Amino acid sequence: MIKIHLDILLAKRKMSVTELAERVGITMANVSILKNGKAKAIRFSTLEAICEALQCQPGDIIEYVRDEPLD
Repeated sequence: MIKIHLDILLAKRKMSVTELAERVGITMANVSILKNGKAKAIRFSTLEAICEALQCQPGDIIEYVRDEPLD
């Protein structure tokens, strides 16, 4: 499973969804979809713009978590 930590980064940076959307050039709805973990995909250009706006690395936003232990 892929977890998105956008809400944590926004809180740490004291940045609103609206401000991030404006800086990145995407809609508030799309930021909310990402933030809530409902996105099915993200463009590298969008990820790059988010990293630039939040001054972070992609791994700060996206985390892979194994659903079940391996047998």
